[in-house]
Amino acid sequence: MSTTPRLRGPKFSTLTWIVLGVSQVLLLVAASTGGFSGLFMMIGSIGAFTAIYVLATGRQSWAVIPTRKVAGVVLAGALVAVIAGSSLAAASIDTNLASSTAHPTATAATPTLTPTPTPSPTPTPVAFTDEAPADPATTRPASEGASIVLADTAATDTTAVALLATLAVKGRAPKTGYDRSGEFGTAWLDVDQNGCDTRNDILARDLTGSVKSGSCRVLTGTLLGPYTGKTINFVRGNATSSLVQIDHVVALSNAWQTGAQQLSQAQRVSLANDPLNLLAVDGRTNSSKGDGDTATWLPPVKSYRCAYVARQISVKATYGLWVTQAEHDAMTRILTACPDERATASAFAPEPVVVAPAPVVVAPVPVVVEPAPVEPAPASASYENCTAARAAGAAPVYRGDPGYGDHLDGDNDGVGCQN
Repeated sequence: MSTTPRLRGPKFSTLTWIVLGVSQVLLLVAASTGGFSGLFMMIGSIGAFTAIYVLATGRQSWAVIPTRKVAGVVLAGALVAVIAGSSLAAASIDTNLASSTAHPTATAATPTLTPTPTPSPTPTPVAFTDEAPADPATTRPASEGASIVLADTAATDTTAVALLATLAVKGRAPKTGYDRSGEFGTAWLDVDQNGCDTRNDILARDLTGSVKSGSCRVLTGTLLGPYTGKTINFVRGNATSSLVQIDHVVALSNAWQTGAQQLSQAQRVSLANDPLNLLAVDGRTNSSKGDGDTATWLPPVKSYRCAYVARQISVKATYGLWVTQAEHDAMTRILTACPDERATASAFAPEPVVVAPAPVVVAPVPVVVEPAPVEPAPASASYENCTAARAAGAAPVYRGDPGYGDHLDGDNDGVGCQN
């Protein structure tokens, strides 16, 4: 009785493991590039080659196929997998062709290559600070109107050098008690009572081409930074608003240590919101300034330093602040190059009081009351007696005058009622 010869057992050599690993890699690549059609075709191809190997050599191969009969079945299944994968691939190609026919794409004879623009780097946002806070969600009016210290605003109608000579020179006072919101008011208030907060007022003043939401809130605009000379495209937003900040030319902390402690609350609020003391600048440069004075910080753009120092002097004169010796010397050094730089008056300066001229008092004209005239006696009649003549103011009565009579002239000398 004959028996079917058994195949020799598999040999799990290094080569077998290599073939197994390569097969798995091929399956992954086929599935990722060809989808199901690629996967089926790769499975069929690997199965077919493996089955043919078993049929030809009688070995079980890496797939552990026990007999040639089983190898024949595997070969048939592999061919089915290859045919199925080919059918799926053909169907996919037909679908793409139909789509291309239904939606043809016009192709220019000579395509124009447009270079891809390189996106400009997004500036890194700079955090708002107490010295340069963000604008408030709602506009709050100041409890009191603007109030400055300078008694005679004509004092600022001069050069910065001359105005600097009027400032006291003292040491810096301690910073003890400084509180931005508590001493200088919440940022930003509506001090000038125009319905807009101060930050949006300054943005509208310093930005060009600004677009607003309503009458106050600035949404976009272009700033030519006075401190750097660089252009900044301002766009309101959580990540972009702080790129443009409002700088206090005389920092509030510096003002607190050079005389602002002695001001009234209304005067300090005015100092914090006075357009004279405010400039729209780039946030990074403003952060580098901090609360520095002229002795410790100056704008990077040297051509703006004269105007900057003149503005600081104008602010300090307007609010009765002093300068330190180092600050005074630094200001003097800068103004040496521009001795004619003018100081600036505050927009919060009160309107000059027009004194009305005193009314001219006209003395009354005295009224002269003349006595009523006494009618003389008629020419044809004489006074009855001297008493009547005297009562009429006619005594003595001369011959020929009205009222004369011989009975009045006892001595017949021509004059009656002599006594």
